[in-house]
Amino acid sequence: MTETLFLILGILLALAGLLLHQRFFGFAAQRPQDYAHGPRFDLRRHMQGPMVCEGVIYGPLGRVTSRFVAEIDGRWDGNSGILSERFHYDSGTVQLREWRLRLGNDGRIRAEAADLAGAGEGWAEGSAVVLRYRIRLTPEAGGHALDVTDWMYLMENGTILNRSQFRKFGIKVAELVATMRPKVTA
Repeated sequence: MTETLFLILGILLALAGLLLHQRFFGFAAQRPQDYAHGPRFDLRRHMQGPMVCEGVIYGPLGRVTSRFVAEIDGRWDGNSGILSERFHYDSGTVQLREWRLRLGNDGRIRAEAADLAGAGEGWAEGSAVVLRYRIRLTPEAGGHALDVTDWMYLMENGTILNRSQFRKFGIKVAELVATMRPKVTA
């Protein structure tokens, strides 16, 4: 009986340690204020017009499960914007998404898209933007609803580096890393 109790207590302590680590260290511990310095990331300026996005998606075991190239077009009217995305995956699948964004004068961001469960919320501070939302996957991708945290970082040359984590029941099931930059026209 005592050994079983110690085993359960050990497992609970290990889980608590893991949860504390995730909360206070690494990806989940980032705050917008951490990026108050550096170039100012203004979505209206840096995500305006045609852009190209290239990235990979990692599965739960850390291996690349998908590659993509996307065309993005950003249009803004004051603090309201629409980002139209067309993803081309290495599987041959094409995915369309249209984000409707509303920026507050205090840095807050509200985001909506057809495949979101409710609205996403975020914050812009200095050189970074964070956006949190719940996405519904297509039936072909399993149909699950996942909690997503997107971090976008503005680089000095205007390129945007995007890192996103997808979680189900608090467990990371996928991660996305991508770059976005203005499309060069000849």
